[in-house]
Amino acid sequence: MTGTMFDDTYHTIAAPAEGLYKEKGSKFLAFAYPVHSTDEVKQHLEALRKEYFDARHHCYAYILGPNKDAYRVNDDGEPSGTGGRPIHGQLLSADLTDTLIVVVRYFGGILLGASGLANAYKAAARDAIANATIVEKTIDVTYHLHFEYALMNDVMRLLKELGVQPRNQEFNLDCRLDISVRQSQSVRVYDTLAKLYGLKIES
Repeated sequence: MTGTMFDDTYHTIAAPAEGLYKEKGSKFLAFAYPVHSTDEVKQHLEALRKEYFDARHHCYAYILGPNKDAYRVNDDGEPSGTGGRPIHGQLLSADLTDTLIVVVRYFGGILLGASGLANAYKAAARDAIANATIVEKTIDVTYHLHFEYALMNDVMRLLKELGVQPRNQEFNLDCRLDISVRQSQSVRVYDTLAKLYGLKIES
């Protein structure tokens, strides 16, 4: 938490990025992806396993969700704690979420030992993060508004005053629209809109 009561921002990467680390003939190719679900994680892993089918290991780690509450580390056959965990550590130290990093290893014939391996996976992941564009996003709350046509001008005026852009608008006798607001502003916006008689708000 930084200073404010609500910390409603988080960091992720804007687009895929790559990194590389070489050690004693072994090559560690790192691939970082912005992801929003475990399904996306699976798709990236399958694509990399297909493309780099001849590689010895595909270790990875990911963190999902604005609160970083879903994560996984995978050593893919490397000694326990030497692959996925160092990659996860780099995600944490860069304060990233909604991010997957896969490190594909080509074995060079010389064993690196557990600490050498962990260092190589960490360095490859760090290189991918260094090559990525990191962006700050806000944690948003979506409200669905439902009102009669007669209320349209009042609702639109209020949204304008609140600085909120409506989305998915449907204007008939019954009107519906969605709004998305930063978590730290959500209570204020909700309370202001709730004062408008006849407006239904669902989250």
